Amino acid sequence: MIKVEPPGGDPVRDWRVVEDGSSLWWRSLGRNKECVTLDLRREEGRALAFELACRVDVVIENFRPGTLERWGLGPGRLRERNPGLVMCRISGFGQDGPYAPRPGFASICEAIGGLRYVDGFPDRAPTRANLSLGDSLAGLHAALGVVLSLYHRDRPGGSGEGQPVDTAIYEAVFNMTEAVLPEYDRAGVVRERTGGRLNGVVPSNAYACADGEHVVIGGNGDSIFRRLMRAAGRADLANDPRLSTNAGRVTHEPEIDAALSAWTATLTAREVAARLEAADVPVGRPYSAKDIAEDPHYAARGMFESVEVGGRPLRLPAMAPKLGATPGRTEWAGPERGEHTRAVLREELGLGDGELDRLAAAGVI
Repeated sequence: MIKVEPPGGDPVRDWRVVEDGSSLWWRSLGRNKECVTLDLRREEGRALAFELACRVDVVIENFRPGTLERWGLGPGRLRERNPGLVMCRISGFGQDGPYAPRPGFASICEAIGGLRYVDGFPDRAPTRANLSLGDSLAGLHAALGVVLSLYHRDRPGGSGEGQPVDTAIYEAVFNMTEAVLPEYDRAGVVRERTGGRLNGVVPSNAYACADGEHVVIGGNGDSIFRRLMRAAGRADLANDPRLSTNAGRVTHEPEIDAALSAWTATLTAREVAARLEAADVPVGRPYSAKDIAEDPHYAARGMFESVEVGGRPLRLPAMAPKLGATPGRTEWAGPERGEHTRAVLREELGLGDGELDRLAAAGVI
């Protein structure tokens, strides 16, 4: 995969924890990419990008809608030379519609996509996960769209032609909101913030323990609920006919949560987890990065890959999902700015050293 960056590099290179001039986030995000620097604000830079785009199967871009068209790099012009090209366009609000011109960071799109409204506690401002979920969700939707487009192009009897993939971050977020819209449309119900609980599914919550940690318990199956309450020393609730179905448990949620909270408060999080695992009840402690790094299941599943950066090993998350015949792997960590510029332009476009020197001196690459 060829990643085109401005001469100063992708801003992510300087975000969060930085080591030796590059963020550790970039080392994961930029893995296996050949990094090429091109100044697309210059005509020569755009011409080089155009030639590269005419030689590939897929172009992924995340400029504000209309930018590539103004630069002469829109899908219409590219597909004149490369009819099979799949152009994947990622933006905050899509390529058309009244919000299309707006800048669209993940945080804003998580709000407008409906996620932030239901995230947090009812008596506080909406919260966010300390992650860029909107961007990641958009990336997954974009990848699925690309795969579907390539299948449409290449399958027996397929069109042989590429197509645009219009991925809006807010739509990727909205696509994760389950029954929020139909519940409102048919029943007038607006799903609200519920803290650690899952609305309409009981019990499913985070419970405080004696050591100050928490456990997340999912005891919402009928038989699972009975096992849970017996493990918590509440056989009376396990056998209560009012609580035999989820509908009844939803009605009596405060009583159930109070009983579980009183029980978990007498034990450490690890003790609660051990007892519920023995009872075959879904349970888990909210893992920190330290917990993940030390967990034997992560290690057994091969969820860490080690690469060398700056002469030292660095663990990155392994690629998922796991494919039986063609598993992915990290060939190299996110490279330095423009590390592959000359090699890619030499191999793909046939440029010689003299021309490459000229372009570098002019600030194009």
